[in-house]
Amino acid sequence: MTATSVGALLLCRAEPETVRPVAHLLRERMLLVPAGDGWSVLVPEGKPWRKDPREGAASDGGAEPVDRVVGGWATALAVGSTWPVLALWWDDDRSGYTLASGFRRPVGYTWLADGTPAAEEEAMRTSAARLGLDPVLDVQALEALTRADPEADAAARLRGLLAVLTRAGVALPPGLTPGEPGDRLRSAAGIHPQAEQIEWAGWRDAVRAELDAVESGSLGPWMLGPRARAVATAQVATGLPLTLWGARRRSGGWVTAGLILLVQGLLGFAYNRFRGAEDPGR
Repeated sequence: MTATSVGALLLCRAEPETVRPVAHLLRERMLLVPAGDGWSVLVPEGKPWRKDPREGAASDGGAEPVDRVVGGWATALAVGSTWPVLALWWDDDRSGYTLASGFRRPVGYTWLADGTPAAEEEAMRTSAARLGLDPVLDVQALEALTRADPEADAAARLRGLLAVLTRAGVALPPGLTPGEPGDRLRSAAGIHPQAEQIEWAGWRDAVRAELDAVESGSLGPWMLGPRARAVATAQVATGLPLTLWGARRRSGGWVTAGLILLVQGLLGFAYNRFRGAEDPGR
């Protein structure tokens, strides 16, 4: 077995601009590429897994099997997000996937190299439900992947899974094919015109990237700019007299409500000033 026979892809049900700030927090070198309508794919650039899942950790500095590594990445990406992450992985002995969605326990399925199913069929139905797939047609197609088929090896099983996901909008770029060595996956992703490099650059840049992502979304106008400053002004203008009125009446509830509005308004002003100082053009 060689290290190049190991590969993995992380399919995220979100656009690249949504995935980007979260992917930075993994602190791993990856390429981020669009993968269809409402989907993105992360292609790992490193090889943090050992060659053979049956080998001992001492053989290569404590690296872990590919399924364990990418399963951890998928869980980290999905926790606290509103979109699921599907980690596809393979080596010379097995192939499979891990689906992570929020704080729920990840589910997955495994096939041996010759395509023999090696997991519970229920995992497929759970995966379909969490991905929002058709409960009849898609589930039937997925359940077919859990039955014996002498003509389908492990790579073919993953391609069958992706074929079902195409009905949910998945469209992997050319060359990002299950079963391909990791080096070929990275080369294929790297030539994509919309490929982005994901690389850890420190906590400050990660936080800034997260703020940029939020500000560029639907909440942006309410966090930064004239509309946000108007909201902050209204909160201070309402919160201060409400706090004083509650204090005169010795009403702890009204004082608390006033203070919350006052603090939110002051934080809004501070945030706008801080971000404005970073980018005077805002």
